[in-house]
Amino acid sequence: MILLSKSLVFAVLGLTLAACAGPPDGVLLPVAGTTADTSQVDMVVATTRMPSDNPGNMYTGERGRPTLSFARITVSIPPETARKVGDVQWPKRVPGNPQTDFVTTRAEMINRDQALTWFSQRLKQTPKRRVMVFIHGFNNRFDDAVFRFAQIVHDSGAPVVPILFTWPSRGSLLAYGYDRESTNYSRDALERLLSYLAADPEVGEITVLAHSMGNWLTVEALRQMAIRNKRIAPKIQNVILAAPDVDVDVFRTQVYDMGSPRPNITVFVSRDDRALSLSRRVWGSTDRLGAIDPDKEPYKTEFERDNITVVDLTKLRTGDPLNHGKFAESPEVVQLIGQRLAEGQSINDSRVGLGDHIIEASAGAAAAVGTAAGVIVAAPVAVIDAKTRENYDEHLKNLGQNISGNSEEQKSLAPPPAPE
Repeated sequence: MILLSKSLVFAVLGLTLAACAGPPDGVLLPVAGTTADTSQVDMVVATTRMPSDNPGNMYTGERGRPTLSFARITVSIPPETARKVGDVQWPKRVPGNPQTDFVTTRAEMINRDQALTWFSQRLKQTPKRRVMVFIHGFNNRFDDAVFRFAQIVHDSGAPVVPILFTWPSRGSLLAYGYDRESTNYSRDALERLLSYLAADPEVGEITVLAHSMGNWLTVEALRQMAIRNKRIAPKIQNVILAAPDVDVDVFRTQVYDMGSPRPNITVFVSRDDRALSLSRRVWGSTDRLGAIDPDKEPYKTEFERDNITVVDLTKLRTGDPLNHGKFAESPEVVQLIGQRLAEGQSINDSRVGLGDHIIEASAGAAAAVGTAAGVIVAAPVAVIDAKTRENYDEHLKNLGQNISGNSEEQKSLAPPPAPE
């Protein structure tokens, strides 16, 4: 049994209570229509998930074929007067209200040829023919990933062709091991997708954006590409790793295997990320990449040598008790990234300058607890599905019987002091 501190158990419990009124089943069932003041985000989804019998869910958290399946989804986003940048308004009931909720106006499974046709047409309409591929993290249902990515694309204003790569996550706090193995199950498929995009002569450049456990999948796929082809495709220019749940020693070897030249890599870290602290104890390993101190050795020297930009968000205060979704709760961050991509700038122009810019722009912009916002999908414990809630009391009871009395561990997981 993994031993946890009381503070972490209480944090999880608090988020559980906040999530009890979770989204209804079947939110992806398209609504009849929207009004002129709503916004539309049209995306193609590539997935290794198993299709669902419920058309309002589309895909489950189970593993489908190792080859890719495709869907085309158009998400309608409420008027700006009805939402805050960074927020995702889940419907309280189905069908949702386009004036107040995120809803879909199109949600259909398509074949590979249909996906290619959509991609070719959309690429011609996109400045610089830029593509963004998003890979979500742990504990994400299919609809979680779809709505979050729609929010990212809309709020960033980034002129990109949006492609969501979603892997089989059960969307449950209790499925960490299953989710982790699902990333390994999906890495060949992600490599093939990225290789195909990079080989398309019409594509200008590719940005890959990943969060939490999705970083393991992303870095492994890029590593495989480099080993197979002796390099990472040059069109993959930016790789953004947010709160990466990756062993820092393993990451060191993965970067080495990528060779040179490689994409501009930017890592967003927070030393007080309590979710990654727990992950470290789960694996019994060294630091997780997303929780390192970038100014300490050997990290400082290694990252400078490898031209890896590290943006430290430790000083950023948000409403996330686990400090794993800081990057997600700052609307300024997503807008800054969108602006840089629009201007053709890499994300790693200046490590110190960019980090200071984000901290300064985000000061005082904390979001409410339980609100998933910004560039990255919500913290792993922000949403708990109905099946998990049904059994959660018993799991929490069993967990509480194994709470550690270690004072140092409790101190490390204690909530940070309020900012002065």
